Amino acid sequence: MQIFKLIEETITKPPIPHEPYKQSLKAWAMYCLRDKGFKVVYAQNADFAIETKGAEKLYFKVSNNADDLDNSLSWIVWDSATKSVSLIPKK
Repeated sequence: MQIFKLIEETITKPPIPHEPYKQSLKAWAMYCLRDKGFKVVYAQNADFAIETKGAEKLYFKVSNNADDLDNSLSWIVWDSATKSVSLIPKK
């Protein structure tokens, strides 16, 4: 899906770097996505959702650990060792 490619590009080449001591991963990810024009909205069973025109909402959670992630949602994961972020799309 092309939308995931755009989201991944947004978080891997962000407008501001993620600084864990300054902001949460969730707040940073939401800021970056909104900065690129995505409509980021509240989600009851996820950290946030992205609304797309004419399509369903895409639900996301954020984590600082890539182990044991729920496959029913997409994930934005921060790797503190490499200081990089990655997108793991819903399976």
